[in-house]
Amino acid sequence: MPDGEARIAELERVAALAEATGDPRTTLDAWSELVETHLRGGERWRLFEPVRRCLDAAGRDLRAGAGRRVGPDDETLRRYQRYAVEALLGTPRIGLDQARSMLDGLADRAATGVDGTADTAGTALVAQLRCRIADHVGDEPAARRWLGQWQAASPDPAAGCPGCLPVRQAELLAGWGDWAEALAAVEPVLDGPVRCTAQPEAALTGALLPWLRADRADRAAQAHVRAYRRHRVAPDGFGHLATHLRFCALGGHLERGLEILVEQLPRLDQPHEDLSVMEFAAAGALVCTLAADRWQDRAVRRPAFRRRPAAEVTVAALGAELLTIATELAGSFDARNGTGHQSGRMAAWLTERPLAPPVPLPTETAPEPGDEQAEPGEAWDGEAWDGAGPAEATGGLAPDELGALTVTMITTELDRRGDGYALDAAGTVLGRWGDAVIQFRRAGERGEILHARVVAGRRLPAGRRAEAYAFCNGWNRDRLLPKAYVHDPGDGELVLAGEVTTDLAHGVAPAQVTVLVDAAVRTGVAYAEAVAALP
Repeated sequence: MPDGEARIAELERVAALAEATGDPRTTLDAWSELVETHLRGGERWRLFEPVRRCLDAAGRDLRAGAGRRVGPDDETLRRYQRYAVEALLGTPRIGLDQARSMLDGLADRAATGVDGTADTAGTALVAQLRCRIADHVGDEPAARRWLGQWQAASPDPAAGCPGCLPVRQAELLAGWGDWAEALAAVEPVLDGPVRCTAQPEAALTGALLPWLRADRADRAAQAHVRAYRRHRVAPDGFGHLATHLRFCALGGHLERGLEILVEQLPRLDQPHEDLSVMEFAAAGALVCTLAADRWQDRAVRRPAFRRRPAAEVTVAALGAELLTIATELAGSFDARNGTGHQSGRMAAWLTERPLAPPVPLPTETAPEPGDEQAEPGEAWDGEAWDGAGPAEATGGLAPDELGALTVTMITTELDRRGDGYALDAAGTVLGRWGDAVIQFRRAGERGEILHARVVAGRRLPAGRRAEAYAFCNGWNRDRLLPKAYVHDPGDGELVLAGEVTTDLAHGVAPAQVTVLVDAAVRTGVAYAEAVAALP
């Protein structure tokens, strides 16, 4: 089933039935898949219950199996716990006591370890989360103490991507006004090879305001242009947009700030973490306030969305609307936290003013070295692209340039092929090729895995189960792709399906996506045709 409410409800039903019938493997699989489904859908606030049930099921299974577990391994379970605690930072819909209880469970696991000894690596994860929660509620002294323990602890694979953790530390330090320390935190990411598809753009964004404060406006301008080229379209880029808008406001690039704000307004209407929405709205309100001070009655065109028509609005009116969004969300966070920190933080943003005269942005003069992206209206290899170069269509990447996997890369390739498809709100791409229904989606913690699933149009009666198994076993023995299997939905017929999973954690070029999509469609069609040819 494609991601969505129907799939979520079915997974919950499967998990409940498995628990009732004492089936630990299916129980763990169902709750684990529900966690992954909420992650893919960007709804981390819904993680708490499935993570709790997954932990409970794993604990029961471990006790019953005398130390043997059939479900997720210990690192995966601790990663799930981290997701659940981090959800507190993104939305006020998670209770503070809930998150702290989950974090205490992580601390207990770190204190004893799975083998009864202390887990020094787990200390890094606990210190990181305690640091971030303390900062979130406004307890800076406690956050600084936990940051020191976090930096001193041994690395923990469950703590998150090693390339992203220094950026998180830099963001904390920048929030406290420690500009030099923030730059020092991201230097290893910027200066050395980091195996992370979010870098160097996330690190460049984390360094934007520290560089601006350190009178390195030229360096900040280059970093902004390079990082925004990706963040403008990448699904994981929305959380960085507030920093880009604040750079434009404090760096004196108000025209650029308004362009970005108007371009990105439609994304504000899509599901995102409340914290990112709050920060985007507050930063947008700051840009609008400064623009209204400079250009009285300046108007911009707000795009249409659902039942709201497109309209010309003044920047003052747009700023007031965005301020309302930011204020309400900050109030919700503070009501949950019992402090006024988030409201005070957003209010402080709105009092900021340009730090220095603007320096020319790289796109205002000449392209950066190695920048092969065509500007709107230019030609690409002599052919017009309706105002956008092919690199822009794939997240600012040239055909052979590595970057993070995006849904846009997949749909761009299908558009190039001339194939029809549907795209749901979770970013799942679904199409039909002859007898094959093929689904493409991004999986993994950061959406770094390309998962293609094919379902053959022909079904077999449930009585032919042995024949169906023999067919799939033969296919898997003789063919490389896709991995074939039999699914019994319980309606008297068997579904023959297959899947191809490609780990792209180290990045992927648009040209590689072309190969992967073509291969998935070609082998998927061959699989469906083979099923159709069965007697």
